[in-house]
Amino acid sequence: MKAKILVNKNFEIGDIDKRIYGSFIEHLGRAVYGGIYEPTHETADDMGFRGDVLELIKAVDVPIVRYPGGNFVSGYNWEDGTGDKAKRPRRQELAWKSIETNEVGIDEFQEWAKRANSEVNMAVNLGTRGPADAQNLVEYCNSDRDTVYANMRRVNGFDKPFKIKTWCLGNEMDGAWQMGHKTAEEYGRVATEAAKLMKWTDPDIELVVCGSSGYYIPTFGKWEHEVLRHTYEYIDYISLHQYYGNHENNASYFLSESLQMDGFIKSVAAICDAVKAEKHSKKQVNLSFDEWNIWYHSNNDKTEDWQVAPSLLEDLYNFEDALLVGCMLMTLQNNCDRVKIACLAQLVNVIAPIMTETGGKVWAQTIYYPYLYASRYGRGKTLRTVNTCEKYTAGNGLLVPFIESSVILNEEKRELVLFAVNRNLEESMELELCFEDLGELTVAEHIELYCDDLKAVNTKENEAVAPKNLEVSSNPSTAHTVTLNRQSWNMIRFKY
Repeated sequence: MKAKILVNKNFEIGDIDKRIYGSFIEHLGRAVYGGIYEPTHETADDMGFRGDVLELIKAVDVPIVRYPGGNFVSGYNWEDGTGDKAKRPRRQELAWKSIETNEVGIDEFQEWAKRANSEVNMAVNLGTRGPADAQNLVEYCNSDRDTVYANMRRVNGFDKPFKIKTWCLGNEMDGAWQMGHKTAEEYGRVATEAAKLMKWTDPDIELVVCGSSGYYIPTFGKWEHEVLRHTYEYIDYISLHQYYGNHENNASYFLSESLQMDGFIKSVAAICDAVKAEKHSKKQVNLSFDEWNIWYHSNNDKTEDWQVAPSLLEDLYNFEDALLVGCMLMTLQNNCDRVKIACLAQLVNVIAPIMTETGGKVWAQTIYYPYLYASRYGRGKTLRTVNTCEKYTAGNGLLVPFIESSVILNEEKRELVLFAVNRNLEESMELELCFEDLGELTVAEHIELYCDDLKAVNTKENEAVAPKNLEVSSNPSTAHTVTLNRQSWNMIRFKY
């Protein structure tokens, strides 16, 4: 099979905001306790954070992590996670029917984020609480004034403000499963008032308002429109959430789901622009795709209720999952003009690229590797490409190109990076690359993720799916031809 990609330096989609490579830690299952935090582990630091987990996270260079939820945040009292640990309450956590010990809260998490070379994307509770509580939390985290909550932070041992810039106004408030579920009108009003108080407390913060809980939620579209009509002038981003799964065990259709993701992004951007036009506004609201991943392997798992940090949603990802995650990362890159924040949900143990054994090993799941390389090398500008490739029909008449790709120009490093997935499960692909206005380029590296078995998984004992460094030609040229293995993810770096 043959394909062609034409790249012109002058045809830009936009600058990539590094926050599109963000992630998510919720007080759910073993994401916190037994995940990032395990004081008795042999690698634990002075605050109880696992050093082996931190090293895998720092390798990815995760720029921002959403915290503390998720469904969890809609019933959360942020004060529970501050101050003397010996005095913190144990509570019933209703979202996931667990016991929350509150050993880790914002006091600890903001320090963990610093140690991970990351930032916090802080969510506030607009389910069972309201605008005043959200404002108090902003004051606690960010104020340097001589006032009650700033002084509370100082008493707790933190003289300097945490300076958290990005804040989420609740979570999935259109979902009937959510504590404090609201109609679009109700949520739009409370989010507006919370946004006002929060920005009056710290004018430099950025706010993410809740979009629908997913593209297939019945309220999708109407919810976004109504919520934005209330909040447009007060917020900076609207959220998107979507999870994908190969429920029918059809790999070809599964690998086409990134096209659905692309359509979802463009639909929400269009709604934002429609409200902008209605309001005659000069402001552009951008998108925060702050929950995205594959989630279906653990759907039928059963765990006894009311445990501390039970094993919940611990999907074991296979090779085909890694291919789709690679495609979805390219979709985010190719929509960087509107998607400024994105959070792979989640980071450790819970539907995550990183898994741990309590008291034991840490290892990288298959989806870790596309995430790692996209974050490390997908910084710069996304270039608009012209692709010529055969297509296949993948259900519902959807025509899917066999190649998924993105091209990133990093002018500071004088580097051009191609990410590509060959969706063809039977044939390799001869890919012709034509570069315009870039001069002669030399291939510096070709990383491939390939496995014969689409269902292969990584475990603590065996890494069945791992990247390989392929041999490359060192001849400089304005055109290159590379071979992409069947069912493979690839990263090819060029120097100019």
